[in-house]
Amino acid sequence: MSETTRSTSRRAFLEEIGAGAVALAAAAAAAEKPPTVPGEQPKGAPVGPPGLGDRKLRMGIVGYGVCQFGAAMGFQHHPNVEVVAVSDLVPERCKGLAAVCRCEKTYPSLEELVKDPKIEAVYVATDAPSHARHVVECMTHGKHVMSAVPAATNLDDCRAIKEAKEKNGLKYMMAETSYFHGPVIQARNIHRMKRRLLYTEGHYYHHNVTRLGSWKNWRRALPPMYYPTHSTAYYVGVSRGRLTKVSCLGWRGEGEEWQANDWNNNPFVCESALFRTSEETMCRVNVFWWGAAGGESGDWIWEKQPPANVSSSADIPKGLPRGGHGGSHGPLAHEFVSAVLTGREPAVDVYEALAMTAPGIVAHASALKGGVQLDVPSFDKA
Repeated sequence: MSETTRSTSRRAFLEEIGAGAVALAAAAAAAEKPPTVPGEQPKGAPVGPPGLGDRKLRMGIVGYGVCQFGAAMGFQHHPNVEVVAVSDLVPERCKGLAAVCRCEKTYPSLEELVKDPKIEAVYVATDAPSHARHVVECMTHGKHVMSAVPAATNLDDCRAIKEAKEKNGLKYMMAETSYFHGPVIQARNIHRMKRRLLYTEGHYYHHNVTRLGSWKNWRRALPPMYYPTHSTAYYVGVSRGRLTKVSCLGWRGEGEEWQANDWNNNPFVCESALFRTSEETMCRVNVFWWGAAGGESGDWIWEKQPPANVSSSADIPKGLPRGGHGGSHGPLAHEFVSAVLTGREPAVDVYEALAMTAPGIVAHASALKGGVQLDVPSFDKA
């Protein structure tokens, strides 16, 4: 064989090997890529299609409050939203909400706002004990709803929300901020790659939050596990699994606030729960109102090493601020708008919302019983 022939054969052989290596790398990359879920982008969290055209979702916003939360999601900045009207029970706050949302029409109450035939959807940012009642009121009047967290503060209200959604067929979404935190988006994409999740932790630490001003003082001595979704989202919002059993312990608060209050004299200022999951794994959830700071956080233990360079971001339209709570407000608003305008169910739909909310309600019952393990009822579609 001539030198030229040997050189040509060697080159062809190396090119063949190189092509094979490229093909194997491509196959490996494809295997590592999170699968596309209907209504979701493989890159990150569900945010709907990139373009929604010129269609405007006509929205009402209810509740400004001491935290000005009604305007915090940024619906007034979304290119596919027209804020038609706003409402707050306090006239001065109602005017403030209208000014921020660049809206002229106001109503004295949610009950009056939902009668407006121009409004297609309502963002309910009212007091937590009223969320379920307000959601049902909105749906009864044919409005899609995004509700602030938690979805409800008792199991009867969980059932009422589910029944209203299934009866009316409208879109419901809970504005759980942890769902769009970067680490949660990343963990969700890892879980889609069929990585087995062995253990989850979710924490919500907010020192002295029970003494913040609130409508009818509803935050005073609020049972920590009645506000669980910032923590439970670290499991449910990643795996779409369910928390099925719980044992919870509480730490008693000091002072009159924890001796007599409107929450059946709730004594606990901090609660820590250990859940069994539908994947037969464990999930620990802490909600503390005293002694700890840091907001929302969590962690995951996987059966094998998670892949590197997994997306932890969600796309939003130009001009829509990402906002607070770890840049989650903008993605939440866009997810709701996208879902309604395209006719799909939103990411944190009624079943996911109740799967994040109900476990905390049962966990508090466990704490009152000294930590006895209790079953968490399912609110999934039959």
